[in-house]
Amino acid sequence: MSRLDSAIRRLQAQRECLAAAARLIRGIDGPVLELGLGNGRTYDHLRSLLPEREIFAFDRAVDAHPDCVPDADHIVLGEMPDVFAAAQGRIGAPAALAHCDIGTGDPAASAVLAYRIGPALDPLLAPGAVVISDRALVVSRWYLTPLPPAVEPGRYFMYRVGGA
Repeated sequence: MSRLDSAIRRLQAQRECLAAAARLIRGIDGPVLELGLGNGRTYDHLRSLLPEREIFAFDRAVDAHPDCVPDADHIVLGEMPDVFAAAQGRIGAPAALAHCDIGTGDPAASAVLAYRIGPALDPLLAPGAVVISDRALVVSRWYLTPLPPAVEPGRYFMYRVGGA
């Protein structure tokens, strides 16, 4: 598969998972966390999909399209997951949804980051929250939830957060 075809399939899977997550979090209070702002495409999509929710974006630095940069109160800069604990007070409530687009292009570095992110992210999430990730994450109180039919297994991962 060409890199273009792979990118298209990844973006389609991302869109399908975000739409499914928006339905799953109805009735769960809390903000949305975007881990990996990148160029801001997914952040922008989340704004249109969940306009009533606060969205907090996390990244090392801002490199997004100017129209897709959160205001200063809604962006957290620094190395993930090191900044999560300090951001908890700023977020103010357990999150209903976390979207993790954390692939680095380096498979080994991405695997290490995924291993660290799940446990560090967990305290920021409400029971019943949905986590969508481009990498498999392992947290004891999270369980895999079915992917939308159009998404191939392994392309994206969706989890529900169990009770405390």
